[in-house]
Amino acid sequence: TIKANFPSRIAFRVSQRVDSRTIIDQQGAENLLGRGDMLLLPTGSSRLQRIHSGYITEPEISRVTSFLKKMANPEYDESVLEDPAESRNGFEGERDEMFAEAVRVVVQEGKCSITLIQRRLQLGYARAARIVDMMEQEGIVGRGEGSKPREILVGEDYLEQLVG
Repeated sequence: TIKANFPSRIAFRVSQRVDSRTIIDQQGAENLLGRGDMLLLPTGSSRLQRIHSGYITEPEISRVTSFLKKMANPEYDESVLEDPAESRNGFEGERDEMFAEAVRVVVQEGKCSITLIQRRLQLGYARAARIVDMMEQEGIVGRGEGSKPREILVGEDYLEQLVG
């Protein structure tokens, strides 16, 4: 259940006893006062604690946000509007830090497979697959053909260019 992912639980005022039992496995939240009054069920305990938090009304929230809006002009990050398909080489962000090492491994081995990179560099499948895709995109290895290793399209001289 979803409750297994939340070792500690908090219940604010609820309208019915069944809602309280759903949240904290006990009744009691239906009797709370509201306005920050809550019951806490800490991790590893079956004993409820009644605690209080700060309470901010809707008009107070509106006043604070209006004040903050007047203080400075917003700075928007326009990069979130860019099409991900237009990013460099079809991959977001920087080249993987293990990319050069992976290229060295496949050039020296004379073959390229995701399994080889996983095993030699101790990487997970997703990361190794992403590195192989980058190698294909940059023309270092050929296209994948089922379970056969990919063809290496560059030689030892490419390693010197990559590192230097």
